[in-house]
Amino acid sequence: MVLYSNLSFAAEPPAKTIEVIQVLGETINEKGVSPKNATIDGPFGDEIELKDIARAVTPITSEMMQQLNMTDLQDIQKVSPNSYSASGFGASSLPTIRGQLGELYQDGIRRQAGNNGFGVPLSFNAIEQIDVIKGPPPVLLGTSQRNGGFVNLHSKVAPTNEKFGKLNVSAGSWDHYRAQIDFGSDIVENESGFRISAEHIDNGSYYDYSAFKSDSVFLAFRLLVNQNSSWDINAEYYDVEFTDNAGINRPTQALIDSGLYITGQGIQPNGSSIPGANAIVSPTGLVEIDRNRVLTDPDNTNGASTFLLHSIYTLELSEKATLKNITYYQHLTREEIAQNSFVEIIDGADTAQNRLELAYQWNDTQSTITAVDVRYNKVLGYSQFTTEADLPIDLTGPIGNRRIPLTAQQQARLVELRPGVFVSPGAQYDINANGSGDFSLSDTTDSTSWQTGLAIQHNSQWTDTFFTSVGYRADFYDVKARDPIAPVGQIVASDSINEMLNSAQISLSYRVSQDFTAYASASYNESTSNSMAGGNTLGANNTISLQNFATENTFTEIGIKYAPTDNAWYADAAIFDQKRSLRNRDGSNTGIRTKGLELQAFYDASPFWLSAGYSYLDARFDDSASSQDSAQVADAFDNSRPDIIEGTGVGAPNFASFAPTNRRVQGIPEQTTSLNGGVDITEKWQAGFSGLYTMSYPLDYLATVYIRDQYTLNINTSYDFSERARLRLDINNVTNQKNWRPVFEGGYFGSTLVFPELPVNATVTLQYSF
Repeated sequence: MVLYSNLSFAAEPPAKTIEVIQVLGETINEKGVSPKNATIDGPFGDEIELKDIARAVTPITSEMMQQLNMTDLQDIQKVSPNSYSASGFGASSLPTIRGQLGELYQDGIRRQAGNNGFGVPLSFNAIEQIDVIKGPPPVLLGTSQRNGGFVNLHSKVAPTNEKFGKLNVSAGSWDHYRAQIDFGSDIVENESGFRISAEHIDNGSYYDYSAFKSDSVFLAFRLLVNQNSSWDINAEYYDVEFTDNAGINRPTQALIDSGLYITGQGIQPNGSSIPGANAIVSPTGLVEIDRNRVLTDPDNTNGASTFLLHSIYTLELSEKATLKNITYYQHLTREEIAQNSFVEIIDGADTAQNRLELAYQWNDTQSTITAVDVRYNKVLGYSQFTTEADLPIDLTGPIGNRRIPLTAQQQARLVELRPGVFVSPGAQYDINANGSGDFSLSDTTDSTSWQTGLAIQHNSQWTDTFFTSVGYRADFYDVKARDPIAPVGQIVASDSINEMLNSAQISLSYRVSQDFTAYASASYNESTSNSMAGGNTLGANNTISLQNFATENTFTEIGIKYAPTDNAWYADAAIFDQKRSLRNRDGSNTGIRTKGLELQAFYDASPFWLSAGYSYLDARFDDSASSQDSAQVADAFDNSRPDIIEGTGVGAPNFASFAPTNRRVQGIPEQTTSLNGGVDITEKWQAGFSGLYTMSYPLDYLATVYIRDQYTLNINTSYDFSERARLRLDINNVTNQKNWRPVFEGGYFGSTLVFPELPVNATVTLQYSF
């Protein structure tokens, strides 16, 4: 890249003058760890430069993923502001953006990810870029459940004019092992190619009774049909066994600050020591608990498998018109049967979607994208979460303390799916005709939905510096749900509903100078509220709730982007105001309003690179009610040992409800800061670091317990033995901080559970290119 040029002219005899141009400059050798030159495909159109998008966006390239050692969705917080997340019961399945679970897309199509934040872990084996986009999905992508933001994953693409291969093998603390091979080659040069990527992970764990094993196989094919058309198709099979890790219960301030745990098994009102509702603990002591002792069980089973297919066909109809067709299919199964009585079984979830887009360039300044979108979702699933009770468990005692064998009375309120496995029915029934339901409901459903969307987005350039974009979409829903496991002798309950949801957006961009672009965006959308696997359940009155299709969300954002052409910097800043709804564990919705500020900056030029991010988030209930597993942790204890804790004696869990308020949402840090960097020490030796700081925040609704200010520092170094072989060492949490984070998004378990983050640990990775 030429930074500047100097023109000089040498004098010759009048009959002959020769102009001599001498170019002086400096080349910026980028390492690919800045999003500055990344293009965004899908949400707003194709091949759009970052500076031209009127949204806060963080594209994470494959080089950035490698430099920052990103292995799961939780790692996007290393580089993208306002993406701090809960642990997701130890296995992230959805991103968290601006304090709310976000959506997960791949190649511009919403993926099936399981049940809210507790679904199926994600493999990066098939992925080569991650776009983190703040705010609700735009009109081209359609209505969805989650509106804080979304992640769009870009699948690996097959080459058509080269051949390459890469092998990665790693080993880490607690018997963590991973192997991946990625190979691509052209079939017919400049016409077709294929790519295969396979990954195997076999991880032990720092935590008790925990493990993670997965296999992913990804295949991609590209065909350049002719000069005007291309077809990309890929498929992935992913199978995983993982642990539902609920962290440590009884999160008192003494536990957070000093690692001290209150002992004593809870006793139910009926005298039983089996964990149950309204149990009370008489404290027997205060002990230092090992941070690896968490709420897991060696006899739990938890696994999932999924198959995904993506197809993208692009046809240039003329110089002005381009047609794009995207097809997606996914099949998902999942089964967890836990010894604490929790059950979630997705016996089959099938999702298919096809979107046809027509982009038309009217002239140099006006263009339009129209889209027709059809999505099908079929879910058969069973669940049971009505008898869990975590606070009564003494985690320091025998494993039997954690187990909840169902009583005959509890079994009578459920249905036996298979021998010894009891789940909630998918509807409510009054067997004894006393005017009230006789069953405990969860998320069991057999539901089918058709979503048909029509969208239009028009982009205008009014002057050399002023641009606008407006869009509208209507989604038509046809939904049916039935009880898949009605009690014997009962008429199977079912219901159907037809609704139309609207969304609209507008954005303005002003090019302040060649380097600076200012923008403003606003949108309104109506979203859905779904249960496991995106299904729809019958409510207590055995109907599909209208509330599930009446969630209104608003969004405004103002920002500025700095993308100079003559140096290696990129930076942007945004302020935002969003109103949205949060789905509660019982299926109800709570209004949330968030306001905040986000800053991110990148510098990428050899011999070093740097990135920094800062976020401020004010997340509050929007005059809305809320709920929590228990009002506060002290409810689990009596006051027999005030020297240990001043217990209220209320009993727990007590399934507390809180009146409408504008109180701050628990479990979300108000301020976070990230700083990452790397340097080439020599041509073959590199070193880097990654740091994250979070400000103190309340863990529970009543703010009786706080997670203090904390930071995590990771360091790495790598050495290139040759052009093909590289060895890398990562040391995570190098200062061995005893950090904590919430277990689940939304704060429902804030008074019940807290997750201990990993101590210092290391991974060695060998990379070989061929």
